[in-house]
Amino acid sequence: MSDNEEFRFRPRPGRVRNDAPKLGKAKSFFSQAKKIARQQSNSPSRSSESPSQRARSQASAKGGKTSRASSGPGLKRGRGAALVRARTLSGGWKHSTPGMRRVVVKTRYVQGAGKNGKSAAHLRYIQRDGTSRDGERGQLYSATEGRADGAAFVERGADDRHQFRFIVSPEDGADFSDLTAYTRDLMAQVETDLGTRLDWVAVNHHNTGHPHVHVIVRGKDELGENLVINGEYLANGIRERASDLTTLELGPVTEFEQSRKLSAEIGQDRFTRIDRAMTEEADGRFLDLRHEPADPKRQFNRTLRLRRLAKLEKMGLATEHAPGVWKLSERMEPVLRELGERGDIIRTMHKALKADGLERNPMTFQIHDTAPEVPIVGRVLDKFLTDELGENLTIVVDGIDGRTHHVAGIDAARIEDARIGSVVEIGPPDTASRSSDRTIATIAEGGIYRPSRHLEQAKFEGRVPGGDYKGYVNAHVRRLEALRRNGIAERIDTDRWRIPRDFESRAAAFDASRNRQATIRILSAARLEQQIGADGATWLDRRLVSAEISDLAPSGFGQQVREAMDRRREHHIDRGDAARQPNGGIAYRRNLLATLREREVAGVGGELASTKGLPFRAAADGETVSGKFTGTIHLSSGKFAVVEQSHEFTLVPWRPVIDRRLGREVMGVVQGGSMSWQMGRQRGHGI
Repeated sequence: MSDNEEFRFRPRPGRVRNDAPKLGKAKSFFSQAKKIARQQSNSPSRSSESPSQRARSQASAKGGKTSRASSGPGLKRGRGAALVRARTLSGGWKHSTPGMRRVVVKTRYVQGAGKNGKSAAHLRYIQRDGTSRDGERGQLYSATEGRADGAAFVERGADDRHQFRFIVSPEDGADFSDLTAYTRDLMAQVETDLGTRLDWVAVNHHNTGHPHVHVIVRGKDELGENLVINGEYLANGIRERASDLTTLELGPVTEFEQSRKLSAEIGQDRFTRIDRAMTEEADGRFLDLRHEPADPKRQFNRTLRLRRLAKLEKMGLATEHAPGVWKLSERMEPVLRELGERGDIIRTMHKALKADGLERNPMTFQIHDTAPEVPIVGRVLDKFLTDELGENLTIVVDGIDGRTHHVAGIDAARIEDARIGSVVEIGPPDTASRSSDRTIATIAEGGIYRPSRHLEQAKFEGRVPGGDYKGYVNAHVRRLEALRRNGIAERIDTDRWRIPRDFESRAAAFDASRNRQATIRILSAARLEQQIGADGATWLDRRLVSAEISDLAPSGFGQQVREAMDRRREHHIDRGDAARQPNGGIAYRRNLLATLREREVAGVGGELASTKGLPFRAAADGETVSGKFTGTIHLSSGKFAVVEQSHEFTLVPWRPVIDRRLGREVMGVVQGGSMSWQMGRQRGHGI
């Protein structure tokens, strides 16, 4: 063999291979059917379970028990997933197709609603006066009860992880003969879709143009497990079922009815269905309507758009770029939505005034998006949920300044005692510094705060309620930790904190930035008319004594307050509590407010004594009062706490700090019509 032959290339073909992508083993019809069945099922597939879950399932099966945690329907994808997948495969949701009745469904998921009183507060306000068809209080009902027990529902859900809230508002809800039966049918269908019975209550509302239903559902299924609902089912599934039931009840929407509804939207100052359709059809905000279609339905839609665009052009939200070509403003949707909300607010204010038999010029309406910078004083015309799925309230106030005010987003706990007709003051957020911040600044030496030194001083002074000195100091440390995370304080080590020179002002500014809610002060729980002939010291009396009327407008509620003050003055003259002077002035009894307050407390205390079976004793100024705090009572002179001892009881001025001590021992000192409370019988700081 030559050298050339030694290095000659000799190809050696291997076995024949297929370089094309593997298509996999052909699946039989039975395998494909099983796959589709799994996709349509609520239960999790075997492949989606972890080995530990499969082991638990097998172990529980061998033991003769069913594992709810691993085999319960809907826990992998959420209950209702089967309907979501079925509608997706069959071409999407039907509620937007022609002929289907429109229903608006709003949904909210609330965590820990039973633990912080949110559930009870929400139930209280959806059952408020004026929401039923006849203007009375809303009636709570359930799947089986015409008058459901709200307190029992709250108690059952006290430990639930979460709660679901729905508002179901059929567009044609006014045509329903029985909204309660409709709601029960809807919830029965929801239970079928979710594969479990639900614990729910509902209230029908007829206080708006569209009757609607508030539904609250506990976050537990019938087995006591957390209720997990598929997100797409919450977004579209409930609305789909509600639309189906509405269409079944009232029949499909005819073309004439649909045309009438759309035509009514042409002149509305809100974001309408026509606007949404034009937004979707526009190409870069340009809408081409030059060509007139031959189809009558499309001709009608084109006419709708052209008439709506003429309205938007007057509002500066659309311009005709060329004949038949329109340009939509980028501000169109937000401006129209804001106008719609404002229109709803104005209608609500008109309704609140009308319910009290009042008329006000809409030019005097003032809508506050945030807490007012200048305090507002007036009477409560209405209070209702700002977001009907939440807990914060909106309050409508007829002000003494001649304006009608709308203030939203107020904590319900702050105006719990304010009834319709009560006189309140609404002001800017509270920016007062905390007592703990003042204590830290006082204890600090050379800009260094030491918890150990604070503990020693607290023990030496012995002024900590309950004697929990360590917990008292730890509360200050927790406050510093919160301020440290925001760059206001600095931790050097476990027993040293660096405090800046302007610590108190920076801490107060930090609190103010977080607290944007308005402050509420109830000046009088009684209506203006009730104060005129009241026995106690009223808000009118405080104004009479101060002789301040410059803030009273010559019209509206301001004028009514002037007239009420005149009548209250005559009442005092008739009772001998005031006298006319030769110069035309009025001289009031010395210490008028204290005298009226003592007189009212003595009268009410005597009436309560007959029902309690205990003698009443009035507390003197400067006296230390101790006993069990058993309740509160509203008088013309303010809110008073009932403090009972074994042989007698007394009424003393109430303050919010003692609410958490209901049914327990309290102690305090009466000081000039107020009360310096101390928690318990031990020595402690006045609160």
